[in-house]
Amino acid sequence: MTFNTSKPESNICQSMLTELDSVFTQTFGSAPTRHFQAPGRVNLIGEHTDYNDGFVLPCAINYQTLVAVTPRDDMTVKVVAVDYNNQQDEFSLENEISAHSSQLWSNYVRGVIKHLQMRGHVFKGANLAITGNVPQGAGLSSSASLEVAIGETFRGLYDLLLTKAEVALNGQEAENQFVGCQCGIMDQMVSACGSKFNALLLDCRSLDAELISMPENLAVMIINSNVKRGLVDSEYNTRRLQCEEAAGTLGLKALRDISLADLHSNKDKLPEVVYRRAHHVVSDSERTVLAAQALKTNDVVQLSRLMAASHISMRDDFEITVPQIDFAVKILTEYLGDKGGVRMTGGGFGGCMVAIMPHDLVEGAKQLMAKRYQAETGYQETIYICSASEGAGEI
Repeated sequence: MTFNTSKPESNICQSMLTELDSVFTQTFGSAPTRHFQAPGRVNLIGEHTDYNDGFVLPCAINYQTLVAVTPRDDMTVKVVAVDYNNQQDEFSLENEISAHSSQLWSNYVRGVIKHLQMRGHVFKGANLAITGNVPQGAGLSSSASLEVAIGETFRGLYDLLLTKAEVALNGQEAENQFVGCQCGIMDQMVSACGSKFNALLLDCRSLDAELISMPENLAVMIINSNVKRGLVDSEYNTRRLQCEEAAGTLGLKALRDISLADLHSNKDKLPEVVYRRAHHVVSDSERTVLAAQALKTNDVVQLSRLMAASHISMRDDFEITVPQIDFAVKILTEYLGDKGGVRMTGGGFGGCMVAIMPHDLVEGAKQLMAKRYQAETGYQETIYICSASEGAGEI
């Protein structure tokens, strides 16, 4: 959960680390002893399928949360957030950890640590400083990046018996139960387990993951609409309840357990809006598996078709897009044709689009957005060119 949106080139990362260490030293009186990081992510396809036990196809990106840390001999945790004007938080591991009344970022830290304790892990306190360049509120999982970074920090600092997947699950539990957003497992899992040069085809029921090599001839462009995602938490929870209603009515553990054909044949059992929500989830999960195969074979025409269908489904069935993003997707789709794909990515109601295209089309796409997006919508886009990156670990 950070505001710093500088580009993640090596010199910028070094400057982030330098500033992080400076704030740490000013706050705690000595330099940190260790550093950890966890990346944000972009989801190439498969939206709102994760909490329905379906498939997703994200990749970790080269924007990340950074943590500087020194262990303490007592049970106190002290934290300073560089990107929030050096706000500080302090709490004891010996007392019940409750939510902070006014600092939202603090609750992600508190929640992760509390849920580590609830899992039976025993550890002492720490001095922490946090910064990052994952754009906040853009659908690139700044919150999951923070959760995984904190989990990975304590895992490494105190040699906790946790796998990377368990770090991810702990972060999801903290967001679900402590922060109160009913997210699925995708964001935390790819932040923890991402791989350089690869996307991750994730089965959100079994947590089995297959690395899908990203074709070298294709660029990944993220376009931030800069439409604030103000409704995302409440609407996200509503969509989840609607999906659970559909599954319950049809006698399923989750929407993962029905095919598109069978869902259609049971259409009359569901309220119209609930059917459309389910239709998106089931169809997008099926599209995700096909998209992974298309990436494997560098079938850009198929990938283009699948991404276009995914966006239409999010717009019409799941109703989570906004006019500004629909406009941007329309003009980029016309520009790319069957040479690339574009769709909204993330929870919806604003945020980002993801586009996959040959490198020689990137500059034209930038120029098109610069010429038409703000003129049509009144919003100024921000564009990031990303690469698939490693998951969480020590720096």
